[in-house]
Amino acid sequence: MGLDINGARFLFYAEKLGANFEQTAMIGRQSLDLTRAELRDSLQAFGYSVDNEVINNIFSKSSGYAEPLLTHLGAKDIHSFDFSAYEGASHLYDMNREIPDEMKERYSVVLDGGSLEHVFNFPVAIKNCMEMLRIDGYYLGITPANNFMGHGFYQFSPEIYFSVFTQQNGFELISLIAFEDKPGATWYSVRSPTEIKGRVSLINNQPAYLLIVAKRLTKTIIFERTPQQSDYITAWHRDDTASDSTQPSSPESAKRNSLRNWVKRNMPFPIRHLLKGVIQGYGFNPRFFLPMDPTATKQLPKEKEKAIT
Repeated sequence: MGLDINGARFLFYAEKLGANFEQTAMIGRQSLDLTRAELRDSLQAFGYSVDNEVINNIFSKSSGYAEPLLTHLGAKDIHSFDFSAYEGASHLYDMNREIPDEMKERYSVVLDGGSLEHVFNFPVAIKNCMEMLRIDGYYLGITPANNFMGHGFYQFSPEIYFSVFTQQNGFELISLIAFEDKPGATWYSVRSPTEIKGRVSLINNQPAYLLIVAKRLTKTIIFERTPQQSDYITAWHRDDTASDSTQPSSPESAKRNSLRNWVKRNMPFPIRHLLKGVIQGYGFNPRFFLPMDPTATKQLPKEKEKAIT
C-alpha cells in the first residue's frame, strides 16, 4: 500500500476540492512510492510553494510512510488501520467486522490508498469507512479497476461507487476518476451510468485505477436499502410500468428487442464479439470518460499560493 505520483496528486486534488485532512484515518498505513522530484513537481503543479529541505523532511520522517506529507496538508491527528502490525499501523482492526461506536464520526478524511480490495467483506468495510467520517468529512479512495486480476479479492467498476455514495446513504459523490497506471497518464472524469442510461465499461490492456472523492452530508442509516445496479433498476421499473399498463410496448422498443434477440440466436460468436467491440470501442470511450486536468480544479491565484512548511 503506497502513494505513487498519481496517489500524491490525488491528495492535492482532493485538498483543492475542500478535503480537510485535520483528522485523517488511513485504511492501511500508506508509504510514499514516488521520487523527491516527482513530489516536488506535483506540489508545484497544484500551486504549492516548496523547497528541497521540505521535500527531504517529508521523505526522511516516519521511515518513508505518508504521515509527514499528510501533516503538511494540514493533518493534526493521523491514525492508520490494518489487520496486522507488520507495517506499524496505529490501530489493529479487522475491517471485515463492523466498527465500534467510538470509531464513528471521528475523522475529517478517511483515505483508502488501495486496501479495501483485500478485505473479503467489502460492504462492511466500505460502510465502516463511511461511518468513520464526521459530517462534511471526505472519503478518498484509490482502488483497482481493470487488469488487476490476482492483486486482491476484487477489481471494481464505477457502478459500485455511484450506487454507494448516494444521498440516501448521506453522501455526495463529488468526483470519480479513471486512469491507466503508466507514466504521464491522462485522468478521465467518469460519467454516471444513470446519466448515460447504460453501463460504463472499459476495454483496455493496461492496469487501470479509480479515484473516488465523496463527502458525507448527513447522518443516516447507511445501506438501509441495499444498493442495486442502476441499469437493472431501470429495466425493472420499465417492466413494472409495462405490466401495469394496458398499452402495448412501442413499435421502436419491440423492434430493438426483436433485433437483439435475433442477433443472439443467429450471429456466430466471433462476429458478435467483433461487432460488440466496434460498437463499444477500445480504451476510454468519450461517451463514458471525459479527459480532465486535476491541477485546474479550484486552482489558487498566484498571490495566494499555499506554502508547504
